[in-house]
Amino acid sequence: MSALSECIGIALEDEPGLGALTLSGFITEVCQKYPDREALYWRNLEGEDQRWSYAELYAECEKVARSLLSMGIGKGSRVGVLITNRPEWIFATFGAALAGAVTVALNTFSTRSELQHQLMLADVEVLVLEQSVASHSFVEDMLELCPGLAAAPMGLYRHPQLPFLRRVVCVDEAGVQPGIQSWGDFLAEGADIPAELVTATAASCSATDDGLIFFSSGSTAQPKAIQQSHRAATLQCWRAGRWYLLEENVRTWSANGFFWSGNFAMALGSTLSVGGCLVLQRFFQPDESLDLIQREKVSMAFAWPHQYARLKECPGWANADLSALIYVDKNGILGSHPSVNTEWLEPNGYGMTETFTFIAGGNSSEITDGSHGPVLAGNTVRIVDPDSGEILPLGETGEIIIKGPTLTRGYLKTPPEQTFDGNGFIHTADAGYLSAEGTLFWKGRLGDIIKTGGANVSPTEIDAVLMQHPDLQSSFTVGIPDELLGEIVVSCVILRQGRSADEESVRRFGRETLAAYKVPRRVLFFTEEELPMTGSNKIRRSELKALVIGRLSDA
Repeated sequence: MSALSECIGIALEDEPGLGALTLSGFITEVCQKYPDREALYWRNLEGEDQRWSYAELYAECEKVARSLLSMGIGKGSRVGVLITNRPEWIFATFGAALAGAVTVALNTFSTRSELQHQLMLADVEVLVLEQSVASHSFVEDMLELCPGLAAAPMGLYRHPQLPFLRRVVCVDEAGVQPGIQSWGDFLAEGADIPAELVTATAASCSATDDGLIFFSSGSTAQPKAIQQSHRAATLQCWRAGRWYLLEENVRTWSANGFFWSGNFAMALGSTLSVGGCLVLQRFFQPDESLDLIQREKVSMAFAWPHQYARLKECPGWANADLSALIYVDKNGILGSHPSVNTEWLEPNGYGMTETFTFIAGGNSSEITDGSHGPVLAGNTVRIVDPDSGEILPLGETGEIIIKGPTLTRGYLKTPPEQTFDGNGFIHTADAGYLSAEGTLFWKGRLGDIIKTGGANVSPTEIDAVLMQHPDLQSSFTVGIPDELLGEIVVSCVILRQGRSADEESVRRFGRETLAAYKVPRRVLFFTEEELPMTGSNKIRRSELKALVIGRLSDA
């Protein structure tokens, strides 16, 4: 009888390198361990450089905790944070943890209707926000969504539209209006709360208590609220520092929101876990980012692939001094810069927001077979037949199902039986297989696998090849219905700025690596604005397929 596709990681208690497994414990531990090191850098809206040591970071978080406690926010209360990558996001989130509250990490790309949905779904009681991002005013959103907010006494707002919301706090003085409390006034409310109460409240938290709520990307409907425990978040923070092989002097730049679990664990968590410094930028602006990376001698950059491509297109790219960069993939865009000398390779792994990033993975020394890595401690991974649910023989491709210590306990206000099977596994709708060595190979979304001429084709594999084309910035491959073949392979590509390519040259490039049946039958060219993307930079494949079908029918 063939071995079955099930792999169980080592026992969680046998995993090395872990510290406190609550968010309050995590921030307390790192701040006590590295009190005098620089923890945060940010250039504020007035253009002034601001820096915080770990001791100062803890003091700011404690101020937030005191204020929350003073207004009755405590164990299990929901604190919404609607802020870009700036220090107040960190102060508010870990301050809420110290008060025993749950941080609701709100996406700053949200529309007004999406924001309303998130606030209602998560029963947010206190909302901390910044005034605006670009032309989008969050203050205006809240005044519109909260009739009577401006007239209500501070902290006593009541309205059936958002029945739990009591207070809105703005971290920017320019955003303070009637009904919107200033950051300074908010912090002043906790002045009489003793530090001992914060310590006791933080100590009352359990690793399995809810600590954070993230939202799915909303690619098919309104975003779902994903509940995450303290343990899920902190496990991945401690692990990420090891995955990235970070040393204590790391200086990490990221301009992507910490309201995504990947950025929380991989950028924020990894850096703080080793006593490094976070170099913050509100949102990505290529020229400003390139200057910041040089000026602050950033050694680790954490961004999306298309953002690296845009950095390369900056006028100052050729003459930039990026010699401080160490933790950038030597085969990537930043690693290819002539001033960069690194042998580092980016960690690889498989996971999702529901598992707070990786459930399988590791660094380049741990993954040598081209897989997405070994199953991590405490996790169980099975490969099952997507129709019958039966566990498949080892090596066969099927649906990846998982459970473990970083798996969400469910979506808010959704019955667990709609999320988990009878054995507690979540079904990912991803295709993959397990090797005899216990490593996981991800092959793409089950629904995205292209069946052409009787063969299964992974769009992820094709995109990985086409992304090596020197003229292409991005590639998104889909299967389009075809009477003869069942489906044909179509790649939708974006050119790098100032570059040109034609369909045949891209197909010819693909033929150098891909088997004949995997080479795209058609290559269509798009701009970034034309492609249907979610706020978290994921393609809406169903919409893309419809777009492709329309373009092909018009041709």
